[in-house]
Amino acid sequence: MSRAAGGAGAVTGQRAGGRPIIPPSMAEFAEEYGFAPGFEAGGLLFISGQIGADASGEAPEVPAEQARLAFEGIGAVLAEAGLGFDDIVSITSHHVGDVAGIFDWFPEVKDSFVKPPYPAWTALGVSGLAIPGVVVEISAIARASR
Repeated sequence: MSRAAGGAGAVTGQRAGGRPIIPPSMAEFAEEYGFAPGFEAGGLLFISGQIGADASGEAPEVPAEQARLAFEGIGAVLAEAGLGFDDIVSITSHHVGDVAGIFDWFPEVKDSFVKPPYPAWTALGVSGLAIPGVVVEISAIARASR
């Protein structure tokens, strides 16, 4: 694949009969790290793990605020694909530390973005994430064809 002249995030070529979804706000980061924030193939949109960092790359200290920022990132990928949170069929959240403690705050944040009927959700406890200070990463799969 190669970057097309002109548009931020514009890509030419195909992989697995699908297409990358790269919101302009994520184009520089995606190019630097060599990944697509979202990839649409086989009637599904696979959304790469979104972290809880703000536009400057800083992670708030409060885990719930990190989760909110991660869901906003998911929303940006969905919007770039012409989709919304109602199209999500599966969510996977990764939490640094004791995963049992997330039930005090994570469902409230999640439910402010995702409404019933709820998609599948898997919550995993991990020892760390790629960026220091980040304690939440969320990926999702959405139905791309309606």
